[in-house]
Amino acid sequence: MRKYVSWLVLLFAVSLVFSGCSTNITVEPPGATATTGGETTTTPTTAPSANEPNWGVQTKTTGCKAKEGLQDFACTPGAIIKSATKKQICTPGYAGSVRNVPQSLKNKVYAAYGVKTRKPGQYEVDHLVSLQLGGSNDISNLWPEIDAPKPGFHEKDRVENYLHDQLCKGNMTLKEVQVAIATNWLAVYEKMPKKSSSGSDSDDSE
Repeated sequence: MRKYVSWLVLLFAVSLVFSGCSTNITVEPPGATATTGGETTTTPTTAPSANEPNWGVQTKTTGCKAKEGLQDFACTPGAIIKSATKKQICTPGYAGSVRNVPQSLKNKVYAAYGVKTRKPGQYEVDHLVSLQLGGSNDISNLWPEIDAPKPGFHEKDRVENYLHDQLCKGNMTLKEVQVAIATNWLAVYEKMPKKSSSGSDSDDSE
């Protein structure tokens, strides 16, 4: 009887040792938490998704203020034509075929940014994400960009052409060029070759 009890105790001890060594690993989707070996970790989402603007969603429609060459992100987060493909965008004449910014819409853009008077050529109602990069004509993608001080809307036209070239040559994805110009076109301007001005499908709205 004592031997039987001893064997039971031994088997119980062995089972405890092995159960303590087992580890359950669960694969979680990005952004979720997972527990492995008693430690909780969070799998980060990919950088492009994390940095992507909230396309078309304005959190402010009046009192907009452009600052240091950039749009008011609350008023002009950018908007894209989600159905537009790289093949369509890289076809000559695409931007002209989708451009539709009537004067009434331009007036609303000026009013939102508090521009009451302006001289000829001083401003351009510009697409933040240009049409040649898949941008839309929605007011959340429009802002009154100034010519001077430099860099102004003429310099941004060069950025648009540069990114269009990068897209169509396969050096950047459609999402990459859209996010780049929507979040900080000036950063692209500072890094791109200064003589880059190729492309004739510019996105001037004036």
